[in-house]
Amino acid sequence: MTASDLEYLLIARLVREKGGSSQTWRQALGKIIVRDTKTYPHCNWDVRLGGTDTQRAVIERMLDDVRLEYSIVTVG
Repeated sequence: MTASDLEYLLIARLVREKGGSSQTWRQALGKIIVRDTKTYPHCNWDVRLGGTDTQRAVIERMLDDVRLEYSIVTVG
C-alpha cells in the first residue's frame, strides 16, 4: 500500500464512520509521513495531524486500528 492509498482509505473511513466531507477530514488528517523500515520496522508511517481537538481525537483512535492492519507503506 502506498501513502496516498492509505490517505484515501483513512479519509473514506472517517467520512463513512463520522460523517462530514472528505475535504474537511483531509485537512484534519494532514500529511502522511513515510519513514525508513530499517529504522521503523514495525510501523513506518505517521501522520502530522491538523484540525480541532475533537477531530484529532477521532483520528488518533482510528489510526490505532489501521496501524495494526497496514503497518508498512511505501512512498507514493
